[in-house]
Amino acid sequence: MNKTEIQNLIKELIDKTTISVNKISIDEDRPTTLSGDENNTIWFGVEVSQPHFFWDRGGEALFALNHIARKIIENKTSPKLGLGEGSIKPSLGAQGLGILIDINGFQKKRIENIHAIAHMMAERARYFKSNIEIDPMPAFERRVVHEFLSNATDLKTESEGEGYARRVVIKYTGTI
Repeated sequence: MNKTEIQNLIKELIDKTTISVNKISIDEDRPTTLSGDENNTIWFGVEVSQPHFFWDRGGEALFALNHIARKIIENKTSPKLGLGEGSIKPSLGAQGLGILIDINGFQKKRIENIHAIAHMMAERARYFKSNIEIDPMPAFERRVVHEFLSNATDLKTESEGEGYARRVVIKYTGTI
């Protein structure tokens, strides 16, 4: 699928929720959250008349919209490989294409907040020269923290815990 077809798909999905779409654009001013993100993820900035429907409950509806759009694109762009029940479909990531839908700047603000938290906790780990745990967060947010702190030479990040209690631990590795 090309970018125009994806924009049309996003508009169609949002229109089915009875929320009107004001504008859809490819967001060139997107935050770089993941290494190599500039080449692999296309950010679609969407302006809608009632964004709170997507933002409520921590952005649950926005995450669902992203998931549904990715699955539809994946099914349209990746034919099944092989025959039979054990056929494997390559993911969008394997093809080098990913999308992220941002409703009225929600994702961008969220990532900026995660960066601020990661920076503050990293400074705390350096100051106290100890391990600092960040509150539990979803996988995408943990990945943002890991990538944000990946270039720190005196810190190491690891995810610990299981399920909804999984969190990032920032470990101080510098000299004490």
